[in-house]
Amino acid sequence: MSEEPKSLKGMVDLLRQGATLTELPCPACSSPIFKLRDGDLWCAQCQKRVIVVKGGEPTPEVTSPMLLGSLESTLLTKIQEVNRRIREEADLQQLQQLGAILSSLLENLEKVRKMKRV
Repeated sequence: MSEEPKSLKGMVDLLRQGATLTELPCPACSSPIFKLRDGDLWCAQCQKRVIVVKGGEPTPEVTSPMLLGSLESTLLTKIQEVNRRIREEADLQQLQQLGAILSSLLENLEKVRKMKRV
């Protein structure tokens, strides 16, 4: 099944579940945004929640979990990269530097995970 029919089916399903179509386009894919019964905005194409911030308004705190998730993912990727470099490295000075970087990344990952739990 191609992307177009999948997203169309998703849109129909949202409407059947009581969501309403808004005039807002998704900032990522320009697909129409739906307002769910609980008030959340949802993109059927991206399958993600959308947050709208009007000019001059502070960014809502609900972005924090998304940012923390993204940061956690980035840290995990960097940890994997450093791990690969450690396996390939023979120079002791380089290993020491990589070890310090790895330690810092792991500390930051722990902090992010603690923040996500709060």
